[in-house]
Amino acid sequence: MTDTTVRVPGREAPPGAAPARRGWTVALAGLGALLCSLDVVVVATALPALRADFGASLSDLEWTINAYNLVFACLTLTGAALGDRFGRRRMYVVGLAVFTLASAGAALSGGPGPLIAARMVQGAGAAVLLPLTLTLISEAFPAEKRGVAIGVWGGVTGLGVAAGPVLGGAVTEGLSWQWIFWLNVPTGLAMLPLAATKLRESHGPRPQLDVVGLLLAAAGLAGLAWAPVRAPEAGWGSAEVVGTLVAGVVCVTAFLWWERSGARYPMLPLRHFRNRGFTTANAAAFLVFGSLLGALFMITQLFQVGLGYSPLQAGVRILVWNAMPLLVAPVAGALADRYGTRLFMLTGLLLQAVGLGLLAWQVEPGVGYGHLVGPLIVAGVGISLVFPSVANAVTSSVPLGDAGVAAGVNNALRELGGVFGIAAAAIVFTTYGGYASPRAFADGCGPALWVTAGAAALGAVVAAFAPSRGVVEVRHRGWTSGG
Repeated sequence: MTDTTVRVPGREAPPGAAPARRGWTVALAGLGALLCSLDVVVVATALPALRADFGASLSDLEWTINAYNLVFACLTLTGAALGDRFGRRRMYVVGLAVFTLASAGAALSGGPGPLIAARMVQGAGAAVLLPLTLTLISEAFPAEKRGVAIGVWGGVTGLGVAAGPVLGGAVTEGLSWQWIFWLNVPTGLAMLPLAATKLRESHGPRPQLDVVGLLLAAAGLAGLAWAPVRAPEAGWGSAEVVGTLVAGVVCVTAFLWWERSGARYPMLPLRHFRNRGFTTANAAAFLVFGSLLGALFMITQLFQVGLGYSPLQAGVRILVWNAMPLLVAPVAGALADRYGTRLFMLTGLLLQAVGLGLLAWQVEPGVGYGHLVGPLIVAGVGISLVFPSVANAVTSSVPLGDAGVAAGVNNALRELGGVFGIAAAAIVFTTYGGYASPRAFADGCGPALWVTAGAAALGAVVAAFAPSRGVVEVRHRGWTSGG
């Protein structure tokens, strides 16, 4: 029997989304999000091992994370558009296959160059895979139950963030860093037939791809992301960095003009940005991921380089920070349905800022773990509240047919924020410290963590302007946002 999706202009889920199929949707979408989020952070604990094995520079270490994030950020809008045009289930399977194959390539890498190239292909697969996880959930669940499902999705995403440092540390110490990528392969191979048979196929409202928009968006995001990644090595005033920033701004400007005036079927309806819920949630996503990944880049090295822990010991100690989304996010997602998303975004960002600020204040050579565990827990509860609240606010602030586009925008800005966050942390770290000694590392790490705390605080300011609820009222012609 072939599944079909009944497209309606409102927010109702398709009538054929049976409870059993909803269960498979949450499970497979959650596992897809788990793989994508895990591979953002799993490399972090292995950075010192990569530096020793390959003789990698700080720039090489940045690229092992940023190559993934950069391609992810540039192509995630493309991934969402491909799902709308060719089928979300079909493209989910394609993205999963690409991600799995690239994971094998990363495990077989013999140096920084091949590893970075494989990470770029991984990012391309994740750019298709991750935005469709939210779209599949939005299609399967009615609005009044979507927050719970997205909360579970946020909890599983949090599991990836939580398990990443521990898994990376255990595998790096017990086997080798290559196995952090080999583990993706059997998981992906097991998921492929299930995704092809258990997920419901659906399409977006646009019958044609906006090819010009896809190219302009990818080029613009690439320019904006490349500049901060290269700035620590090339310098902010270099021709390369200035040129790519200018090119990125020009391409993004051209993209916005094209979407407004030239595209017959625009991939990004700009009217969504007139919706306060959509705009504030996406800005908060950019800042929270800049804060999170910038902090993660420094903290995983702090425990090993600055405090002398092994990779596994470091991963276990970081768990009190990164495990919080697994415990708190499902509850936060359910409560956001009742009380609105603004409260949880604002509170979460404030807690993240306070936690990272306290952590930065405590950083010094030989600091005891007992002084760090409290700030880590506070920051972890913060990101736990933000993850599901942002996702819920973004998808609920647009009509159901545009859920894929909304998820694509959100993921693009998340990954772009991560790239900027790591680059900013690295710049501040090298300005004030370095790897010469534990003292030199602490001198650079503290200011870098203050920067990540500031990004979270700025996100809290943005969240304060969000509507209390991201309700969409769909009318016969056009739409307006409530709340």
